[in-house]
Amino acid sequence: MNKAVYIATLEPNSGKSLISIGLMNELLVLKNKVGYFRPVINDEGESKDNHILTMIKYFNLDLKYEDAYGFKRSELVELLNKGEESKILDRIIRKYKKLEKKYDFILIEGSDFSGEGTMIEFELNVRLAANLSIPVILVSSGVSKSLEEYTSNIKLAYESFKEEKVEVPAIIANKIKPKNLKTVVKAIKKVVDKDTYVAAIPRDENLLKPSVRDILDAFKGEVLIGEKYLEKPVKYYEVGAMQLRHYLTRLREKTVVITPGDRADLILGAIQADKSDNYPSISGLVLTGGIKPEKPVMRLITSINTSLPIILVRPNTYETTTKIAELKPRINPYDVRKILRSIQLFKKYVDVKFLLRKLISYEINKMTPSMFLYNLEEWASREKKTIVLPEGTDERILKAACKLQATGLVDLVLLGKRDQICNIVKNKGINLDCNKIKIIDPDTDPVAEKYAEKLYELRKHKGMTETTAKDLIKDVSYFGTMMVHEGDADGMVSGAAHTTQHTIRPALQVIKTKPDAKIVSSTFFMCLPDRVSAFADCAINPNPNAEELAEIAIQTADSAKKFGIKPKVAMLSYSSGSSGKGADVEKVKKATEIVKELRPDILVEGPIQYDAAVDPEVGQKKLPGSPVAGQASVLIFPDLNTGNNTYKAVQRETGALAIGPMLQGLNKPVNDLSRGCTVDDVYNTILITAIQAQEENKKEKKEEGKKTQKVKA
Repeated sequence: MNKAVYIATLEPNSGKSLISIGLMNELLVLKNKVGYFRPVINDEGESKDNHILTMIKYFNLDLKYEDAYGFKRSELVELLNKGEESKILDRIIRKYKKLEKKYDFILIEGSDFSGEGTMIEFELNVRLAANLSIPVILVSSGVSKSLEEYTSNIKLAYESFKEEKVEVPAIIANKIKPKNLKTVVKAIKKVVDKDTYVAAIPRDENLLKPSVRDILDAFKGEVLIGEKYLEKPVKYYEVGAMQLRHYLTRLREKTVVITPGDRADLILGAIQADKSDNYPSISGLVLTGGIKPEKPVMRLITSINTSLPIILVRPNTYETTTKIAELKPRINPYDVRKILRSIQLFKKYVDVKFLLRKLISYEINKMTPSMFLYNLEEWASREKKTIVLPEGTDERILKAACKLQATGLVDLVLLGKRDQICNIVKNKGINLDCNKIKIIDPDTDPVAEKYAEKLYELRKHKGMTETTAKDLIKDVSYFGTMMVHEGDADGMVSGAAHTTQHTIRPALQVIKTKPDAKIVSSTFFMCLPDRVSAFADCAINPNPNAEELAEIAIQTADSAKKFGIKPKVAMLSYSSGSSGKGADVEKVKKATEIVKELRPDILVEGPIQYDAAVDPEVGQKKLPGSPVAGQASVLIFPDLNTGNNTYKAVQRETGALAIGPMLQGLNKPVNDLSRGCTVDDVYNTILITAIQAQEENKKEKKEEGKKTQKVKA
């Protein structure tokens, strides 16, 4: 079930605050705790974001201001200029996930498009919604646009989100001329999917005009009197520079009077006119030039029982008038009139119940790379595990260890000679504290003798001698494997400087496969630009038969599910459905049938070609109606040659991050690295190993619980 919605717009001044306020009002009726978040806020000339303050104050949200936004705009621009978009995504995801734990639902409001860089901000909103896997309500203003221009802009924005696999369940056209509401809705429906909800809200004069408070905030002015009347709307503005008798004839309803602070005649005349039944009610006075009325005049003004707000600003009359003319209205925390009007309009012109059903029932089927990497750290932090790293002298291993030492997510054990490791750390400038990490030398550590004896006991039936066991235990792969077997470590990660066989052989001999596993297989988590998929088997089994291929598929589907990926399994071949023949196709067809028989809960399709598995358009052409075609998240290759080459081709051509291979089917987690691995590969594989160890620990506790119950019975 979906827990959030992203309100995005195409341009400045779209009136999305109305949508946010109206939707928040309805969500609070439906959900106990609703949060609010803005990825980016404007910090030009403002101490705090007006949108956040309005939401927290009016709706009395249990939310700290600092938790309600990701970046100030100036911070964002600085990071974008440095090309550090990954830092932007990382912080926003972390802050959003923090709120997700606390609230039943979160309303996210996109940026305001302040200043230059509108296109950059729009693209950023698309990427943020995509990486958060959150559906979007698209809002657009109809002011000063032809119908053709308006629908064309919406179509382009809509397609931009859809291209990034972002669902857009609703589009709201805002600030539309009342007579054009139905026409606009009909036109938009022609350029979007038929199941997209479209609504139109008319322009409203009550919301299009600023208040006296808006003027005060824009100038950072001073309130002289009438603070409680600052929410008065301003329809007109008039400069007071003539004699009073001429000026009085120019006053209109809801006018703000702009005059220098030393024009006592105009100030007092405007106050008296407002009180008189013979003149229209005005909204307030703006005194310019930073000139405060003299004390006798102020004493007289304060003695009059007036409901007029009077504010003082520093610019001269011309500058003040120009700025007020350009002022855009907004909804602030104190303007209850505008807030209530927004709620009223939203209820009247939006089918609220239908919209909420669409939002809440929306199912998240996609795991994005940024979210996947965040989840790895989050899951690893739940229960700290100890991971042994046999290749303690490899620079990449040490850099990853440094990063993990800083996060404190896992405890690490490095194998190797302490002096050698510490010298590498020093010479390479790696900020790893050797005094705070466990380092074991298999050649000299006393525990090696115990491990050798145990290894001999485990393998003597296979002809291993005590001498061989003592020699083998000096090998870092055997030593690390024995640490895991004996419970001195929860998992092992190796392979940066050793072959896959060198890493896996000790694990197969000592740790062995799970009771229900016939084989050990591997999977790569492929972090593609817009999704995360599981590829298997790309590292272990050269030419699995149908039964083994089925087991690889089941193991990988279960692994994907454990790591937050909804498994939709594609059994890959060179043909789709019944289009091809041959022994290889028949093997895949038989494996698919076995998966369906053994695990009817797994969505599986095969045989199927790669393009039909991942491209929705191709998938529906080749296998119409298939729940897997075009949306596969688990891809099972028919042999190692195909799998290994495909994952490397996809990795190189798309820039995807390949995490793994993660081994499946062992009693305890041991994972292999590619010899071409990066520091990030090492870091992520260690986290995956720690999470696997947590899962194994849960199973052990569950089994112990069952045994205890039997004994009691």
